[in-house]
Amino acid sequence: MRRKLVAGNWKMHGSRRFVEDTLRAMRDATDGQGAVDMAICPSLVHLPLAEKVLSGSRIALGAQNVHPANEGAFTGEVSASMLAEYSVAYVIVGHSERRQLFGENDSLVADKFAAVLAAGMAPILCVGESLEQREQGITHQVVLSQLDAVLDRAGSKVFNRAVIAYEPIWAIGTGRTATPEQAQDVHAAIRQHLAGQDSEAAEHCVILYGGSVKAANAGELFDQPDIDGGLVGGASLKADEFASICESAS
Repeated sequence: MRRKLVAGNWKMHGSRRFVEDTLRAMRDATDGQGAVDMAICPSLVHLPLAEKVLSGSRIALGAQNVHPANEGAFTGEVSASMLAEYSVAYVIVGHSERRQLFGENDSLVADKFAAVLAAGMAPILCVGESLEQREQGITHQVVLSQLDAVLDRAGSKVFNRAVIAYEPIWAIGTGRTATPEQAQDVHAAIRQHLAGQDSEAAEHCVILYGGSVKAANAGELFDQPDIDGGLVGGASLKADEFASICESAS
């Protein structure tokens, strides 16, 4: 039985005061959410503070990015082993903003994915199509191609402990959300594709939906058979909203 997961991606938001106040409020608001796994991914500079505030809580710590090398002359980057020192449990890789704004390709994403696994953490692999690609009718082709790059690099069995997040690019930060039926269609295609290589991994893999998830639409999305929770953006910056989303997943 797959457990639901709700992960908040704070992107480049927050201050020390915001992190401490918001995470403390989230701890209180989600104290009784025993049926759902939860994680918050703050900025890298706020990981030490977030680790301290979340210590002893049910909310896991996540990171938004990683470099595939363990160490080296990579100014401004952070390795998976460095993240692991701060009790990070999840690391987002392949987010569309990284792919579009920073030129990350499928090969680099696959290397990052492998580095996270090697350091004992769970990667959250983001896949998704643009509006133009959806209108061309090639959504499945695009998404499964992004997944195949990781399958070729790391194999299928690792998806027993890795997470996939389907995030249609046209729905990220736009206020537009894929209908539950549209999201379920892609989630089912991802799970079926995994099953073609490893039925056990496909059954256990947690597949999240991301793209303007909020309390008002989370319930309908999470009721779909292949949607196992959400990767939440702006709504995760509000403790009460995040708690409501988690309640929808429980």
